[in-house]
Amino acid sequence: MKIAILSFLFLTTSALTLAQFAGPVGTPGTTAMHKDSSAFVNWANNAQLDLGLIDISNPFSGLASSGDAISPTGIPDGACISLGDSGVAIVTFPQPIKNESGPDFAVFENGFSDAFLELAFVEVSSDGVNFHRFPAISNTQTDTQIGPFDALGDATLLNNLAGKYRANYGTPFDLQELDGISGLNVMAITHIKIIDVVGAVHGSHVQNDSNGNPINDPHPTVFPSGGFDLDAIGVIHQGPVGLNESESAEFRVYPNPVGSMGNISVSSDFVVENLTLISLSGEVVLHSNSNSMQLDQIKSGVYLIQIETEGNISTSKIVVR
Repeated sequence: MKIAILSFLFLTTSALTLAQFAGPVGTPGTTAMHKDSSAFVNWANNAQLDLGLIDISNPFSGLASSGDAISPTGIPDGACISLGDSGVAIVTFPQPIKNESGPDFAVFENGFSDAFLELAFVEVSSDGVNFHRFPAISNTQTDTQIGPFDALGDATLLNNLAGKYRANYGTPFDLQELDGISGLNVMAITHIKIIDVVGAVHGSHVQNDSNGNPINDPHPTVFPSGGFDLDAIGVIHQGPVGLNESESAEFRVYPNPVGSMGNISVSSDFVVENLTLISLSGEVVLHSNSNSMQLDQIKSGVYLIQIETEGNISTSKIVVR
């Protein structure tokens, strides 16, 4: 009898120890954010996709095919892009996202219940090239694989994984957690990368959280709408557009706008070591090892210019016309 009681207490204590994060919608302390919250000031307006297979273990299974690049833009409306196994979406915004007190953005999935949770890693970038991942944690058991239709997820066991909450409720992320990372400007996040978690707990496609634990979520999802379903990303704190002449305490970019055959220059309080012109989709267009850059019939549009000084990287938007 004593052994049974001790075993019960041990299991109960273990469960309480693991269940350490905010719970599902409607529970005390939940961090779920409804899509109609007044906290949201903007939404993603562009997405670049690299879809995954509907069955990562079968190279002939075909790619996920539900939704398109327009699906995750604007407010959550149920029109999602299904990423497939380990598929990727890189999302951009009308204005940069900045770090302020509390969460700075939230990711929306379309889970149909509080327990059917398809998960994704979240990474951010201030230059469109270098991405940094939020430290994801999954304390979900790994002895038994969660099946493709099993509603066995538990939000209290998950942290810094998109998809923690059901449809119409966003999972918030706080940029303060990434402050201090070299090469990342948390006051000017321009790109967010969403990466589907395959969810397998056995075999060669296991993906681990930041503690080295396998992440268990519905698997396999061998249908066109398989994988993480990205509905929207809402902005809570945003910085200035920066489309006119860009000025700060550290640098000034001019002229802005600039002609497609023009020359971009940067004046700075520090020595400018490198300039990199990047498209909004993350493609490096031009590079210079000085404080100026000669354009060469660049297509008109909005670009990012990455300014590297000693020990610091800053990013600004420019317009080519």
